[in-house]
Amino acid sequence: MSKDYYKTLGVERSAKADDIKRAFRKKAHEHHPDKGGDEAKFKEVNEAYQVLSDDQKREQYDQFGSNFENMGGFGQGGFGGFSGDFSQFAGGFGDIFQGFGFGGGGRTRTARGQDVAVDLELTLHDVAFGIEREISLHKNDLCDDCLGSGAKKGTNLKTCAECNGKGQTVRVQQTILGAMKAAQVCGECQGQGQKPEENCNTCRGQGSYKKTGNFTVKVPAGIDNGEQIRLRGKGEAGPRGSEAGDLYVRVHVKAHKNLARRGFDIFSRVMVPFTTATLGGEIDVETIEGEVSVKIPSGTQGGQTIRLQDKGINHLSGNARGDHYIEVQIEVPKRSSRKAKKLLKELENELQS
Repeated sequence: MSKDYYKTLGVERSAKADDIKRAFRKKAHEHHPDKGGDEAKFKEVNEAYQVLSDDQKREQYDQFGSNFENMGGFGQGGFGGFSGDFSQFAGGFGDIFQGFGFGGGGRTRTARGQDVAVDLELTLHDVAFGIEREISLHKNDLCDDCLGSGAKKGTNLKTCAECNGKGQTVRVQQTILGAMKAAQVCGECQGQGQKPEENCNTCRGQGSYKKTGNFTVKVPAGIDNGEQIRLRGKGEAGPRGSEAGDLYVRVHVKAHKNLARRGFDIFSRVMVPFTTATLGGEIDVETIEGEVSVKIPSGTQGGQTIRLQDKGINHLSGNARGDHYIEVQIEVPKRSSRKAKKLLKELENELQS
């Protein structure tokens, strides 16, 4: 009896490749034995996908049905037994089975350089307005002599004998579904598929070596304590000229003596003489821009807040800025002369009358 592969996957005969792949993902996840599914149905789903995901096989199936193998179109092999070897589908089953814990079927990526993390201490003023800082870093960097190839000058690269130039080796793993092939980066060539005929004397064939370099870090205005800046490709050099890792700069903001940050706003406290609070006047207040003169309205009370608009931290977007909030504390003299006490008493009587 002819099998209906379209029905097995739950798609129309006119379904596009993406629809078929999406349906397979859903069905495979539903029936996967490791997730409590039916192994027989899982095999049926895989069989259907092997045919419908291949344009040539799908065309033969549409013309002759599931017995198309017996029509002489594909020679030996067919689907006589579920082998679990998905390498022929490069990119088809590979990315799907990664989610189930099986290795990918397609070619793996070459090895990548390691990421590097450094700490950078900044002031409140630095993060308020942005700044450029030079940092010195000792790390694996591209070899200047071989430019990352790992080969001695005047020599060439040769095909890696371990992986036959594929950049990956394959190991067979026995599972409940049979033999499964898992690919991994070749340890001999680090995924390059090639090795130097003669190693570079400077880096000994690695394409990189430890050296100290300086980097300019642009710190954007508005960045906060604990956040990090990512510099792509500034981490450790990759093996033999492959992709370098990234550099992560972690920001640490030193506590300010008089100013505190909350979000993009600045908060501080200021002591105001009780006479100024009563009569009104001006006082100098410390801000992230330096000292500014602030008007104190007459009758200002202790605990009252004065807002300095747009005197806070610049937003990361660059199109807005926070405010500076000043909490007023009334300064009362601890000692008073006889004359001062007399005047204060007269003031008290005047205010009560």
